[in-house]
Amino acid sequence: MKVLFSNPPWWVRRENGYWVAGVRAGSRWPATGGVRSNPDHFRFGDYLPYPFFMGYAASYAKDKTDADVRFRDSIALRESYEKYYRLLTHERFDYVFIETSSPSWEHDCGVVDEIHRRCPETRIVLTGPPVTSRAEEFLSQHPIHACIKGEYEKGSVRVINGESGVIDFDFLNLHEMNAAPFPHYDPLHAKRYWDGSPPGHIRPHAQVWSSRGCPYRCIFCVWPATMTGNDPDGAGRRLVRKYTPDYLEAFLTELIERYHFKTIYFDDDTFNLGDKHVLGVCEVMQRIGVRWSAMCRPDTISMTTWAAMKESGCFGVKIGIESGNQWVLDNIIRKDLDLDHACAVVYELKRLGMTVHGTFTLGLPGETEAQINDTKRLINSLPLDTAQASGTATIEGTPLHTLKAKGQLDKYAGAVQGDDAAEADGNVRLERLMRSGRV
Repeated sequence: MKVLFSNPPWWVRRENGYWVAGVRAGSRWPATGGVRSNPDHFRFGDYLPYPFFMGYAASYAKDKTDADVRFRDSIALRESYEKYYRLLTHERFDYVFIETSSPSWEHDCGVVDEIHRRCPETRIVLTGPPVTSRAEEFLSQHPIHACIKGEYEKGSVRVINGESGVIDFDFLNLHEMNAAPFPHYDPLHAKRYWDGSPPGHIRPHAQVWSSRGCPYRCIFCVWPATMTGNDPDGAGRRLVRKYTPDYLEAFLTELIERYHFKTIYFDDDTFNLGDKHVLGVCEVMQRIGVRWSAMCRPDTISMTTWAAMKESGCFGVKIGIESGNQWVLDNIIRKDLDLDHACAVVYELKRLGMTVHGTFTLGLPGETEAQINDTKRLINSLPLDTAQASGTATIEGTPLHTLKAKGQLDKYAGAVQGDDAAEADGNVRLERLMRSGRV
C-alpha cells in the first residue's frame, strides 16, 4: 500500500513579473503573497513554514502501519501543478492525505477534483482547520474518502487501516506524544524552510515544536481551537502537552547531525508556558550549542528566565502583543495580557541583547479606527527590531469564525462582527483595510 502525505502547490497569479503564491500547511494563518520563486524554479528566502502536523503524521503512519509512506511538500519545493500531477499519476498512491485551510479551500477543492480525475482509484483524505466544521459538506460535495478532525497522527492510521467518513478528534496523550517518532525530514525538503523573524537566524535553520497547544483563547487563534483542541467558541478545554527534555535533546541532536542546522526556531503556539519547561529547554540547548529563538508571550515566565534563555543561546523571540489598546485586548481578543507588563518585557529583552519581533493584528471585529491608531502608536514607540501588523483572518473553527455565524459570543463581549471583516486571508484583509483608509 502506497500513501502520500501531500502539501499541494498553491500558485495564484503572475503579477508585475513576480508570482503570487500561498502558504498553507505549517502556517497558523495561511495566506497569499508575492514570492521570489517560479513554478519548478525554487529561490530561497521567502517565508516557508515546516508543515508540523503533516510531518508528525507521516512519520507516525510509517511507524504504526505497513504502508509505504511518502512525504511531499510541493510548496516548499515550489513545484508546478503539472509536475505534481505527473508524480501522482506515475506513483498511483492508494491514499493521498491533504491538509487544507480556510484561505486555500476554494483553490484546494479544484486540486482534489483534478486528483480524482487523473487518479480515480486514489482515496483522498482531507485534514486541516476547516474540516472541524465542514467535514460532512466536503464529503458530500467532493470525491473525498475521509475527513480527519484535528491533529491527525492517530486518524491517519485509522484511515489506512480501513476507516472512512468523518474521523473525529483523536489526540495523542502526553505519553503517546513523547513516545512517537520524530517528525519527517528528508534531504529533498529539510533545508527549504525559512522564517526570518526574529532577526538573527542563519540558514539552514529548523522550525520545531517543544510543545503542542495553548491554554489562552485569543479570538482569532487557529491551532488551539481546531488542531490541538476542539474549542470553536472559546469556552471549552484547550490541551497543552509538552515534549520532555529527553525527547527534545534526542530529536534536535539527530536533526542537527543530519542536516547541520545553524539555528533552531521553536514555533510553538506559546513556547514559554512556565519557567520549568523553558529552563528544561535551556539546559538542552546549552548542551547542544546551537543558537535558537522562540514564539513567546510576554507574561508567562519570570524575568530571570528570560535571562536564562539568553545565556543558553537564545538570540531573539517573537512576542505576540496584538493590540496597543488594553480594552481591545480584554474585550475583543480576550488575550489576558497586561499591556504595561508586555512593554516592560520588550525593554528587558532589548537590555539583555536579544532581538524582538512584535506581532500585531489590525481590523479586529468591533475595533475602532482610534484603537487601530493606538496599535500603530505602540509599534512605533517600542524598541522592536521588526514588527508584523497583520490583517485579522477569519479561519473556520475559531471563535472569530463562530462569531461570524452567531453574531455575538458571551466570552468576547466587545467583538462585533461586520461583513467587512469576514476574510480568511489576512493579507487580503490588510489590503482592504488600507484601501478603506483605516490603516
